[in-house]
Amino acid sequence: MELDLDGAVVLVTGGVRGVGLGITRAFLAAGAVVVTCARRPAEVPGATFLPCDVREADQVSAVMSDVVSRFGRLDVVVNNAGGAPFALADRASPRFHSKIVELNLLAPLLVAQAAFEVMRDSGGSIVNVSSVSGRRPSPGTAAYGAAKAGLESLTSSLAVEWAPSVRVNALAVGMVRTEQSHLHYGSEAGIEAVARTVPLGRLATPDEVGACAVFLASPLASYVTGATLLVHGGGEVPAFLAASDADGGSS
Repeated sequence: MELDLDGAVVLVTGGVRGVGLGITRAFLAAGAVVVTCARRPAEVPGATFLPCDVREADQVSAVMSDVVSRFGRLDVVVNNAGGAPFALADRASPRFHSKIVELNLLAPLLVAQAAFEVMRDSGGSIVNVSSVSGRRPSPGTAAYGAAKAGLESLTSSLAVEWAPSVRVNALAVGMVRTEQSHLHYGSEAGIEAVARTVPLGRLATPDEVGACAVFLASPLASYVTGATLLVHGGGEVPAFLAASDADGGSS
């Protein structure tokens, strides 16, 4: 049994940089035909690019039609497009919060609905890229964390509604080292200090996240649906361990 997706047609939203690029590379390495989409053009060797704002229903529909027209089918969709800039909740406008929720929750639903219409008879797999921010406090990105929590709930609901023809799963991704890590964690020293808070002692690579997405989309996960796979290196070392001066164990 291998992570072999030879010839499968895969759409990765936001699959041209950062975590999305790692996901695209992982599916290409598994033999898939990969289509990426994003608002701004960016070519990835071996993949086909289509422009799309995943918040716009007509653009999403056009991309789905284009993929089927070019390749004859669609087997996997990875809802990766998302993100949020730092903004304290009491200082951000209602419009800002609305846009963050739209991109990180409503857009994946829109893409999933369009994908289901294509896959409902032939079968397929949808992988939603969530975040540990949806499972813990997310100061500075409160709307983002709330949207990601909603995305995990959406994942489990769609998995029940769309079984058995389409499997729907999610990845709850922790900290990843990308070309934009400095925006979140600061200098190289800051990135290294942040990495030490992770039990595995480092940040993930985009390709490691991609490998997990390939697993969930592959036949190896054929009986997995409605699940969220934690991809966070063990999470975070509890802060009380560093603060405690007790000699014994913890409770």
